Amino acid sequence: MKIAYTISGLFNTGGMENILIQKANYLADIYGYDVTIITTDQKNRDVFFPLSPKVKLVDLSINYCDYIGTKMWLYHRARLKRIHRRRLKEHLSSGGYDICISLMDFDFDFLHKIKDRSKKLLEYHFSRYSKALSTNHPILKIIQKCRTSLWKSSIKRYDRFIVLTDEDKTQWGALPNIEVIPNFINLPPAYIASQDSKKIISVGRLSYQKGFDMLLQAWKIAQPQIPDWELNIFGGGDKTQYSDYIKQNGLKNITLHDPTSSITDEYRRSAFYVMSSRYEGLPLVLLEAMSHGLPIVSFKCPCGPTDILKEDFGILVPRDNVIELADAIVRCAENKEWRKQASITAVRESGKYSKDEIMKRWNDLFHSLLNN
Repeated sequence: MKIAYTISGLFNTGGMENILIQKANYLADIYGYDVTIITTDQKNRDVFFPLSPKVKLVDLSINYCDYIGTKMWLYHRARLKRIHRRRLKEHLSSGGYDICISLMDFDFDFLHKIKDRSKKLLEYHFSRYSKALSTNHPILKIIQKCRTSLWKSSIKRYDRFIVLTDEDKTQWGALPNIEVIPNFINLPPAYIASQDSKKIISVGRLSYQKGFDMLLQAWKIAQPQIPDWELNIFGGGDKTQYSDYIKQNGLKNITLHDPTSSITDEYRRSAFYVMSSRYEGLPLVLLEAMSHGLPIVSFKCPCGPTDILKEDFGILVPRDNVIELADAIVRCAENKEWRKQASITAVRESGKYSKDEIMKRWNDLFHSLLNN
């Protein structure tokens, strides 16, 4: 089987790029397929994540990123799209691909129009309303919602449209070609969290999306009730507003850490995980925490927690409700016996997201499309 993926570049450190490379490696190394990743903006930069030597790279040298943010961006975008479509058509037509998968980048509105022999798929690594949820501006929210509605006319023309969660699938409505395949995690050796620990962990970028401002507000309420517990937040970004809030409110037993390459060790030092995100696509960090035996406390944000968490190892609270989040943190901290059982269940549930299980679903999908 000959498979092509299309994306802007592989130089970023993002989760989407990481998952794409791991999938390409798996398809090439385990299934023995001929896999190519086609980029537009790689510009001879190093691929950030380890790439199998069996996976081919082709850069079309479109270089949209040279013009993003300039005054003439819309003009250059239209001009570059014409070049992009021509070069991609030439490559696909001569490549003899069976499957071509777009990561919903600059090509998603025209890839389905290219008439080579390949089946065309879209992968979306976010939730439908993630762009609208990423802004507080009411006009921008409306604009972003209108944009995603307009996308549907192109999405319907693909052989399959893959989203990460059942919750997000319902948000897209009655699309005939939509299917759910979650991302995977690399499972560590089975480990049950030590419930003698009194450490709580949360991981993510210090950004509006991750809602750490709300987590600090919840900690202000919860910490006096569990004074011997501590909260550790690991993530990159500007710490200023969070550090200022901690100082101004005299918060205790809370530390903002830089990202660490040994996050596994931090999971194993912790008793449970808290997620305060305003929105997600599929929060892999929850799956990683579960695989390390951590019970979960999380906002019921779109999308992911509702799909992933069950009440025997996770506590879901209404989205953005700081008081409920504080209460859930306290209940989890005070119930050692529940945490012990939840730890065992969390590890078992995380197995559903193993690489072998998820890649089998992709392989089955490819074969079903080619046999139709």
